[in-house]
Amino acid sequence: MDKHLTRRGLITAGVVGAAGLGAGALGSRYGLLTPDGHSIEGLGESFTYSVQRLLSSGQSLAREFTRDRISKVHPTNGPAPKDAAYRAMLANGFKDWSLKVEGLVSRPASFSMDDLKRMPADSHIILQACEQGWSFIAEWTGVRLSHILDQVGVKPEARFVMFVPFPNPQEHTGIVRLFWDSIDMAEATHPQTLIAYGMNGDALPADHGAPVRLKLARQLGYKNVKYLQKLVLVDSMDKFGGTRGGNSAATWYGGI
Repeated sequence: MDKHLTRRGLITAGVVGAAGLGAGALGSRYGLLTPDGHSIEGLGESFTYSVQRLLSSGQSLAREFTRDRISKVHPTNGPAPKDAAYRAMLANGFKDWSLKVEGLVSRPASFSMDDLKRMPADSHIILQACEQGWSFIAEWTGVRLSHILDQVGVKPEARFVMFVPFPNPQEHTGIVRLFWDSIDMAEATHPQTLIAYGMNGDALPADHGAPVRLKLARQLGYKNVKYLQKLVLVDSMDKFGGTRGGNSAATWYGGI
């Protein structure tokens, strides 16, 4: 036997292969392949994603905390944009801003901040879990994404919601990082998934994504897209050139 083909190596390869086959089988049978599920990394991701979805209810809730558990420090992974367009919107309280919703919907629409605040408000005190150490507990206030989607009429073929931030002229500076990202419809319609415009009883701070950001209770921090300007419902993410804009190292599924 080749010295590189040790018994342990063969066992490991077998387990990895079985997991990959299992991921493919689960994904194919239940429609749970992740968008990058055909790569080596994606097979493992699909396995995790499929098992999580099959073992837990689509509406299972993440833990919520009492107010006394709110963190005193709320770190970010970068400051707010400093370009003129964003600063002008921030200065006038985002009065001319609107959140566009388009793609596979029956009634494409734009919602101003006043429109969003007229919708039923919801708040959750939850952990923002970050794999790089930017974790904290905060209260987030906004409107359920499911309510917004009800307003526009999601078409049956829609599988993902894409979250698109403002254009980012500073994307190559390494200082301000604005990425688009996406979630599936199960996460989009979850009762703890918000389009958040408030944090800890105040308006959403600029460094935390003003005017609004996605807030997920069951996904890692990098999935919570800040500085939103548009939502696009799609049946495939091929036209976006990948599964996550600006950071190919991050996996698509960030469940916790």
